[in-house]
Amino acid sequence: MAKAEIKTQQTGASVTDFINTVADEQKRADCFAIAAMMQKATGDEPKMWGPAIIGFGHTTYKSGRSGREVDWMKIGFSPRKANISLYLTMNVEEHAATLEKLGKHKTGVGCIYINKLADVDEKVLKGLINTAAKRK
Repeated sequence: MAKAEIKTQQTGASVTDFINTVADEQKRADCFAIAAMMQKATGDEPKMWGPAIIGFGHTTYKSGRSGREVDWMKIGFSPRKANISLYLTMNVEEHAATLEKLGKHKTGVGCIYINKLADVDEKVLKGLINTAAKRK
């Protein structure tokens, strides 16, 4: 199957400048901490994907819903108004037992939402990030 083009593409924008635009001081600090965790797990420099997603690494991702293949980051996150979205490109249902230990969070398709790092067990979060980073 041919790779599909998606709207969200890697850009040359500054990750540091983007994180520094996060108005809430605690969320901004959490974003720098999450970026450090993801960089350590992947060994890759952070890159902006579209205007608001920070991604690490590169992979070809096959959508479970549509079946199409796209170029995508291996893992990433985005500071949103209501929460921080973690894109770990994994089936969250497969990690239900680990997620029970994470702390306060919500899940979506391949996505985990947290309000702040203080709400979760950082050791469990690092484990999830490391697992996702090792996926092919």
